[in-house]
Amino acid sequence: MNRPPDSTPELKLLPQAGDHGNRLDRFLQDHLPDRSRARIQALIQAGHVRIEGSACKASYRIKGGEDIRIRLVSPGPARLEAEPIPLEIVYEDDDLAVVDKRAGMVVHQGAGVRTGTLVNALLHRFRTLSEAGGGERPGIVHRLDKQTSGLMVIARNDLSHHRLARQFQSRQVTKKYIALVHGAVQRERGEIRSAIGRDRVRRIRMTTRSRQARPAHTAYRVLERFPGLTLLELNLKTGRTHQIRVHLSSENHPVVGDTLYGAPARVLAGDSGRPLPRLGRNFLHAANLRFHHPRHLTPLEFSSPLPEELQGFLEHLRDG
Repeated sequence: MNRPPDSTPELKLLPQAGDHGNRLDRFLQDHLPDRSRARIQALIQAGHVRIEGSACKASYRIKGGEDIRIRLVSPGPARLEAEPIPLEIVYEDDDLAVVDKRAGMVVHQGAGVRTGTLVNALLHRFRTLSEAGGGERPGIVHRLDKQTSGLMVIARNDLSHHRLARQFQSRQVTKKYIALVHGAVQRERGEIRSAIGRDRVRRIRMTTRSRQARPAHTAYRVLERFPGLTLLELNLKTGRTHQIRVHLSSENHPVVGDTLYGAPARVLAGDSGRPLPRLGRNFLHAANLRFHHPRHLTPLEFSSPLPEELQGFLEHLRDG
């Protein structure tokens, strides 16, 4: 099948035997977590998804081994608007920028979200951004969840985007996070290697019990212990959706504040049982990012201190 004559990005997927019987729209959502099921169904209905060169229906049942091609066209009506939203720029040059994203900010437009995103802010701050990741996500090479703060690298041209993306795919990028989790983590150091896939019942969640799971690897070490809580440094070896949150929850150590993956709404302070102030976010922060400059390959490393609300929460624990 020939590539479409325009410059719209095209993605090729090859289902495996384990995908047999899965609906096409659900299969695509597992592989395109940034797009809602409604958006995927719209792509199928418009003929932008083809199996062995032919149009198909959302209800098509995967057999395994088919050649599936998806044209990642942008939804027409939604326009990306530049917005004067404050950004913390850690580093910038003509090829890239490193930003320190605050918790509560969505990275790019999605279902029900059109304004106030990191992309809206980037469009106001920079004249040019890469378009290699699609028109809906200019400059975005990787993501952080809405309630996760910390460092992200942004591509300012397509060359940088492709080279940075290759570094992420080949696991040459070092990403370290700080997380406060429930429970007493037994080992001082350890690794979690459970595969991750989308939850078939609650589609906004990921799980380690999915039949369509992909390999995932997280390393951790203990930084500090509190009664009933543990502060961890985590090294993300792969980049699955919600990876740290899912892995820690699967070990019965959900991230503080992460009610989607089993954390209680309130945290009690040690033996006193006194409720601590509400955090209002997940205690998860992308604290360190190391990669090579996409043009001249110079090693670059950036660090971000814990935001005030997270540091203050730790102080409450230490005082208690």
